[in-house]
Amino acid sequence: MAATRPLRADAERSVRTILEAAERLLSVNPGASMEQIAEAAGVARTTVHRRFVNRQALVEAMTADVVRQLDEVMDAGRPETAPPLVALHEITANVLRVKIGWPFAMGVVFTAADSPAAEGKRRVDDRCLVLLRRARDEGLLDASADLDWTRRVFYALIGEAVHGPDSGLEPDALAQRVVDTLLHGAGPR
Repeated sequence: MAATRPLRADAERSVRTILEAAERLLSVNPGASMEQIAEAAGVARTTVHRRFVNRQALVEAMTADVVRQLDEVMDAGRPETAPPLVALHEITANVLRVKIGWPFAMGVVFTAADSPAAEGKRRVDDRCLVLLRRARDEGLLDASADLDWTRRVFYALIGEAVHGPDSGLEPDALAQRVVDTLLHGAGPR
C-alpha cells in the first residue's frame, strides 16, 4: 500500500471546512447532497468531489475525524497516569464537547469492523477500560464491578447527557452529573 502524501496547509483547511460544513448540514438534513454540502462549505462542488469521491467517502472521513478527536480527548485526559477522578471528569467533559459538536458523525454506525473509525473506537474503548480499572483500583468503583458493563453504562450516561432534557447545560456541568451518577448512582451518599 502506497503512503499518502500529507495535504498542504490550504488543502487541509479546505478539507476541515468541508467536514465542518457537512456536519452542520447533515445534522439537520441527513439527506443533503454533495452539492449542498459544497455550498454550505463555500467551495466549488468539484473541490468536494476532488477530496471525497462520493458521499460515503465524506461520511467515512467525518467519522474518522471524530474518532481522531476522541483519541485526542483521551490523550489529553491522561487515563493511564492522571488521578482517575480528574481524568474521568476531564475526558467526560471533552467527549461531551465532541458529541455535542458532531452529532451526525457520532451517530454513524461503524459497520466495517476493519474501518479506521471502528479501529479508533476500539482504541477509545480500551483506554476507557484502563481508566475504569484504575478507578476501581483507587476505590472509586466497587471492587467487583464488571468493567465492560460499567463502560457501557458510562457511554449510556454520556448519551443521555447529550440527548436528554438537560443537554443545554455546559459540558462541565453535564460531565459532573455523568461522573456523579456513574460513581454514586441514585442512592444516598
